[in-house]
Amino acid sequence: MTSARGAEEELVLPGARSGREPERSLRPGPRRLTPEQVASRQRERLLDGVARTVAANGYAGARISDICRAAGVTRPVFYELFSGKEDAVLAAFRGGTQVVVRAMERAYGEEGGAADWPAAVRAGLRVLLTVLAQAPAFATMVVEVESVGPAGRRARAELLASFRRFFADAPPGPPWVPRGELVDTVVGAVHAAVHRAVDEGRTAELPRLLDSLVHVVVAPFTPA
Repeated sequence: MTSARGAEEELVLPGARSGREPERSLRPGPRRLTPEQVASRQRERLLDGVARTVAANGYAGARISDICRAAGVTRPVFYELFSGKEDAVLAAFRGGTQVVVRAMERAYGEEGGAADWPAAVRAGLRVLLTVLAQAPAFATMVVEVESVGPAGRRARAELLASFRRFFADAPPGPPWVPRGELVDTVVGAVHAAVHRAVDEGRTAELPRLLDSLVHVVVAPFTPA
């Protein structure tokens, strides 16, 4: 599956890089970067610091000073870009999940979409599981976002709702089961399996779930 592999390789998720890498530092002196470019680079470094600090200490134990230290960015700069820890964590979660979902959509579409829905589902899920396995710091945020409180639960609900688009090409499913409820139940089951693996420290093993999750997604829409 060349398309899926390409989608995986081009992704850079929060936490995948160290904010303190020398080539990412902004050295004093004349710069050719615009203020907007400087702010964008500092924001990226802080999002990396957020993911790595939350992965190491959990949401409750992550301090802004630790995030800044991991990013190599000063505390005043942090507050220029984020209102606080919750804002930064939600930004990292939402930004990263949007990147993953877009990669899943590319793999899904390139595999055929409606023309071969089960194969397209497999391609999308393969990207999801492989990318998370390769980005363990970001994967931890799938679990830790719930510790943010109501805003974290809303962000999780937004993510789960975004997966409904992958069912537009699915067969009708059982006529006695409301389609929306069935889709939400299946999406919830996939999320629960990923959440459990990450929470139990089995992030590297996520790709092994592929066959099981494909079955969970496809079976309810497959005529008996």
